[in-house]
Amino acid sequence: MIDTQLNQATKFNRSTKNKLHHIIEPVSSELSEFRSFYKEAIRTDVFVLDKVLRYLLRQKGKEIRPTLVFMSARLFGDITERSYIAATMIELLHTATLIHDDVVDEANIRRGFLSINKVWKNKASVLLGDFLLSKGLLIALDHDEFQLLKVLSRAVEKMSEGELRQFKAARLFNMDEDYYFKVIAEKTASLIASCCECGAISTTDDPKLHQKMYAIGLNMGIAFQIKDDLFDYGMNDVGKPRRNDIKERKVTLPFIKALENATTLEQTRMRYLMWKRKKKKKDIDAIVHFVHEKGGIKYANKIMHDYANKAKDKLASLPPSGDRENFNQLINFIINRKK
Repeated sequence: MIDTQLNQATKFNRSTKNKLHHIIEPVSSELSEFRSFYKEAIRTDVFVLDKVLRYLLRQKGKEIRPTLVFMSARLFGDITERSYIAATMIELLHTATLIHDDVVDEANIRRGFLSINKVWKNKASVLLGDFLLSKGLLIALDHDEFQLLKVLSRAVEKMSEGELRQFKAARLFNMDEDYYFKVIAEKTASLIASCCECGAISTTDDPKLHQKMYAIGLNMGIAFQIKDDLFDYGMNDVGKPRRNDIKERKVTLPFIKALENATTLEQTRMRYLMWKRKKKKKDIDAIVHFVHEKGGIKYANKIMHDYANKAKDKLASLPPSGDRENFNQLINFIINRKK
């Protein structure tokens, strides 16, 4: 089973990266230099840790967050050392949260590879995540980047609050649309917003532009998370374990909207099926069919595009340039990606 998931994940990773490659071409040299910067940042002479880190470096993702830093920076000037510091801090933070998430979710696959916790168990995974977080703090302090540290510390706070809100809602099973948007704004969008803000900070001192880029990133991040939530209800394989949200009883926008359009009897039955800890395949299929039939997918798609358009509208207020158009294409990729 794990081998099958691994092969599927690898295939879709390649397909997605090929499409993204053309969009990020303008910052490809910066991304190449960033990888060297990042590798140096996590270098250690502790043998066991070095072995795990080398395995981690093989798990290169789509690098959307450092790409956002560089593309945001280029909107206002040339890439600076601060841009590389910001991108590295964010990637360290993001990678640490993914590792910790895999421990909590008991995930087996990450970016086409067996997850760290699957290979080295939970204790090593938690310690590795802590190591990466500490490295992010040290990079900021070593370069006296207190403004960047402040922005990212707030992002960590919001991400933690979002995760705890989602955990609470899952236990009480009282997630509604307003609460859902609060959760994803904190859990996912806050970091993407911080990517855009930090990129702007690295090339302009104008606080109004910093705020504008944060708002653009926040709307992008919400659209990004809705897209992820839609994958769980997709009818086609997207190259990663499917129905995880349903199996883990995570209530997201497609399900919330479908419940609104259902009768009281249907709501009762679907809430019961979603609440079950051990769902059979027929239970999961029934939930997916219900969400499609009751307009949950259509509604979530519309809201996702609404938030993407909000980001584009704010972006359009910046002076026209090739960099602005490239950023616009990245927004399109986020809502049209297949994984």
